[in-house]
Amino acid sequence: MSLTTSHFLEKVPAEGDPEKQGPQDGAVSVVGVRAETQDVYDEEESGVDPVYQAKARILNEAFQEIGMGRYQRYLFIVAGFGWFSDNLWPVVTGLILSPVVNEFNFQGPFLELGGNIGLLVGAAFWGVASDVWGRRWCFNITLFITGIFALAAGGSPNAVTLCSLAAVWSVGVGGNLPVDSAVFLEFIPASHQYLLTILSIWWAFGQLVGSLVAWPLIANYSCASAAECPRGSNEGWRYFLYAMGGLMLLLSVLRFFVFHLYESPKYLMGRGRDAEAVEVVQHVARYNGTTCSLTLEMLTEAGALAVGGDKDARVDASVRAAVLRKVRKFSGEHVKSLFATRKLAYSTTLLIIVWALIGLAFPLYSGFVMYFLASRGTNFGDGSVYITYRNQVILSVIGVPGALLAGWMVEIPYMGRKGTLAISTIITGAFLFASTTARTSNALLGWNCGYTFTSNVMYGVLYAVSPELFPTKGRGTGNAIVASANRIFGIMAPIIALYANIATAAPIYVSGGLFLVAGVVALLLPFEPRGKASM
Repeated sequence: MSLTTSHFLEKVPAEGDPEKQGPQDGAVSVVGVRAETQDVYDEEESGVDPVYQAKARILNEAFQEIGMGRYQRYLFIVAGFGWFSDNLWPVVTGLILSPVVNEFNFQGPFLELGGNIGLLVGAAFWGVASDVWGRRWCFNITLFITGIFALAAGGSPNAVTLCSLAAVWSVGVGGNLPVDSAVFLEFIPASHQYLLTILSIWWAFGQLVGSLVAWPLIANYSCASAAECPRGSNEGWRYFLYAMGGLMLLLSVLRFFVFHLYESPKYLMGRGRDAEAVEVVQHVARYNGTTCSLTLEMLTEAGALAVGGDKDARVDASVRAAVLRKVRKFSGEHVKSLFATRKLAYSTTLLIIVWALIGLAFPLYSGFVMYFLASRGTNFGDGSVYITYRNQVILSVIGVPGALLAGWMVEIPYMGRKGTLAISTIITGAFLFASTTARTSNALLGWNCGYTFTSNVMYGVLYAVSPELFPTKGRGTGNAIVASANRIFGIMAPIIALYANIATAAPIYVSGGLFLVAGVVALLLPFEPRGKASM
């Protein structure tokens, strides 16, 4: 069953030139919305409740009518903080690895392991929590958790405390992308969904800022070796954690006190709170200085399809029913919605595989590249701390334009999300293989610049295409599942490092091969979201 919303949705301009009408009362006589969108999948492909899909289509067209305005532009910034944090903190863990190993004299991969366990817990918990309790509170609290425990980690007296606090700050980090991508996608018009890809520019900024701050602090306030490394001469990594933890608290303040995030209308609608969903849409329209013709009656008429046209159907408001609704929220319905049809199950499974492969490949490279660069640099005669961190800054700068290129490539006909993801992932793996052939420091840096550029394209598309392909009812859960697969395989990277020589090229070969396989799997995705509205 499908509901055509074009008969609901028609915008009638007031007298005079409609382009010159402002948002003043009476400027526009609105009886409907003229804004058509095409869904990512049909009802029979999605397994989504047809009533829910009809209502979601109305909300999509309402946001298309509102257009890209001030609210969405501010949301691009505050949601970008999540991308920023997601890349910053794994980089932070890699950047402080050498000085903390020198000071505490322990096996460095345990720090990576603690962080990855926290990322796994965060991805699983916050993604599901956003479907159960709503997007807003989850969105506002993750950065605060990261900042508080990162500041505490700066005062760590030993390796056990540091690894434990790294795990806890990573619980906050792990929730950023599952929640933030859902929030952003559910407030932007379908015509601007490509901005979800461009949001990855914040991901590149996270690596860049981390590298820039670490360069002077760790290079100038660190021990030269583990032979003699008291705390007093090795404060650089602590200063670094204080700086980054303080930055997270500042960003959380901006999110909570400066920008007012409304609850997602699609989440509210999925919870049966249609009136609140309409109210939020109207708030966003007013914030943007425009109007929207969405009314509660439109959603009510869609809902009537499920009850044989009975528009007077009421929700049981008893205490017992309220308790049962809360219990049902914790059932497997969110997971089942991701596998509701054969085609949707195939799509979800392939996304999990791609995320898992990249989840192992990326930390195998990024988590231990500092060891590799330092050891190769020593062989090339330039393995100083200064040169090592300088090269890290160069790599970080290279990643920024990759995010912008990704935003352009995903809108190219016949390439779209799938083609861009596959090509960038395969080229990323090729660059890693090529890097092992370097015989000079500059050659190694050059190959790694290529890797950084293409991997930022890859991640930009990957972080965008996943929430686009999940229905809203299970979007947070879907994001949590793929992110958890990514983190589970990420936990394997430091375990491998504990039993392998991480100063050799072996982790680079494995990482490159995994990227190549992930690129091939990406081509098999059955849906292409380019030019279509997510449900």
